Amino acid sequence: MRKNPRLHHALIQWFDANKQDLPWRRQRSPYLVWISEIMLQQTQVATVIPYFERFAARFPDLPSLAAAPLEDVLKVWEGLGYYGRARNIHRTARIIMAEFGGQLPRDPDRLLSLPGIGQYTAGAIASFAFGLSAPVLDGNVTRILTRLVNISKDITRPATKRYLWKIATDMLPAENVARWNEGLMELGRRVCVPFKPHCDECPLHTECVAFRRGLQSKRPVRSPRAKLPYHDVAAGVIRDRKGRILIAQRLPTGLLGGLWEFPGGKREVGETLEHCLEREIKEELGIRVNVDEKIAAIRHTYTHFKITLHVFECQFAGGKPQPIGCAQFEWTTVDQLSNHAFPRTNRKIINMLQGIT
Repeated sequence: MRKNPRLHHALIQWFDANKQDLPWRRQRSPYLVWISEIMLQQTQVATVIPYFERFAARFPDLPSLAAAPLEDVLKVWEGLGYYGRARNIHRTARIIMAEFGGQLPRDPDRLLSLPGIGQYTAGAIASFAFGLSAPVLDGNVTRILTRLVNISKDITRPATKRYLWKIATDMLPAENVARWNEGLMELGRRVCVPFKPHCDECPLHTECVAFRRGLQSKRPVRSPRAKLPYHDVAAGVIRDRKGRILIAQRLPTGLLGGLWEFPGGKREVGETLEHCLEREIKEELGIRVNVDEKIAAIRHTYTHFKITLHVFECQFAGGKPQPIGCAQFEWTTVDQLSNHAFPRTNRKIINMLQGIT
């Protein structure tokens, strides 16, 4: 698709008149642009706003972020999910301080070399922070382009993704690239939405092939998603004779890496939940517990699987705790649990223990 000045003018004019006042738009520092774009990955704008504001207040610049312990970063991130993003932000901040003189690189190829920055994020930083001519292609932009051009191919296929990147690149205006890119993203978020787009409000509908053919609600095309696997997981609120609770920190890599949790793990075929919990705690910490009553069952959906977290009261029964399958452990009180960063499912357990509804 070739450059279309009518499209550029219509979208930029609409964006200037309708753009939402967002905290990362008020100060265009490369650092804050980067933080906002990472936070917005797979997360809605309304969810991100309070987390971004807290993060920017706690870590206002690259040096403060790079100097902070990872656990402090995870604590500020707590509840936002996809914690690999927080670990990558922290790692990238230290790389930038050590290898780039404390300055986020401008070049998209150099941005791509940093942890957690893919093709979309590199383009967003390059255009929003530095005004460079770089395309963006997130879910919102993908939806718009498939409707504008009426792409009937499955957008999950690599060939279709490459074609969409080519269209996004070819359509870039000669100037005002940042406003064009942000305009596309805003339009996709507010007007060119999934299933029932508001075509009567769209500044681009006269140029939209899918709209002219009545196919806008059938674009984009994607393969049906496979049914998510399901697991039962058991966790224990392990208390000693003093009433303290044993918590463990997950290893720094992998799902929820670096976060604290109530010990436990996935039930194996043929196991009862109680036996699963006894086995997992023995393998993780090298101790024995007596499993008492079940106090909660918490359902949660991750990106690639679903779980029910079955929570049991447990009594410490013997052995010396060791970090066998975890990074470290700690005996703590109910009130002190809030000092650590926990996954959302575990935060529900803490709220229950603290009497928070």
